[in-house]
Amino acid sequence: MQENLPNIKKRTLALKAARDFFYRHGYIEVETPVRIPAPALETHIDAPRSEGAWLRTSPEFHMKRLLVEGVAPIFQIGPCFRRDECGSRHNPEFTMLEWYRLACNYMDILTETQELLIDIFETVLGSATFTYNNRSIALAQEWEIITVQDAFKRYAGWNPLANWNEERFELDLMHKVEPALPCDRPCVLKDYPLPAAALARPALNGEPAAERWELYIAGLEISNTYSELCDIEEQKKRFEISTQQRAALGKEFYPADHAFLAALEKGLPACAGSALGFDRIMMLICDTPRISDVRLFAQHPGELY
Repeated sequence: MQENLPNIKKRTLALKAARDFFYRHGYIEVETPVRIPAPALETHIDAPRSEGAWLRTSPEFHMKRLLVEGVAPIFQIGPCFRRDECGSRHNPEFTMLEWYRLACNYMDILTETQELLIDIFETVLGSATFTYNNRSIALAQEWEIITVQDAFKRYAGWNPLANWNEERFELDLMHKVEPALPCDRPCVLKDYPLPAAALARPALNGEPAAERWELYIAGLEISNTYSELCDIEEQKKRFEISTQQRAALGKEFYPADHAFLAALEKGLPACAGSALGFDRIMMLICDTPRISDVRLFAQHPGELY
């Protein structure tokens, strides 16, 4: 643990910089429950059990309930959990920075994300240009933006928007597309196929895509951003699809989050939000490939803290 202390001091500066950024922009900091009655219904994300409830994989549903009640814009920095995710880049417990704004879309959040990261890196390192894995990366330069459709055509030889195949999509994303994305600058992969964005608004141009982007820096997946889906009937359909898919895969059944659905029924205003892996940002700042180097307590496979 002693060897991690320099990184933990940088983490303290980064946390302060993030909070200062959102305070300057008029955000309200919130805290929502960690132990919840129903996890987000997503096919491939599993929540740890907690005595008849679950530990959250994201604070998303509670934060959207706050938006419905007029509490906005909001941000939160806190623990989230994923079952069976443990390795050099993953810890079963990790720190998420999540924020939501009204009357904006996913590309508005992209501009804000770049400003946020520049602020954090300048505060901690004195510069928005840094070195990771022997590569110099400048956050203030123009970020590469590529659609999922173009990336898959270029690097995997097919178009998932025209010929959806979930298994092929996930394998090719991991083994062909992500390794081919540029590592010398931040890269944004945008406009995911609708089946790969259970909580995102459909594209307004009529394509079978969703307004979702993911940010990659130096090969690390950093954040996931949506124009949020506000249509309750469409959301119910997507939850039912996820339930069926989880059943087909032999995964644990998750109940519906009735409080979240009631909030959607009341009316979620047009909004966008982002979930950013704070530990991944610290890995970049500290130039390390191991998440265990940027947390005071990291879990190893088969062990508890």
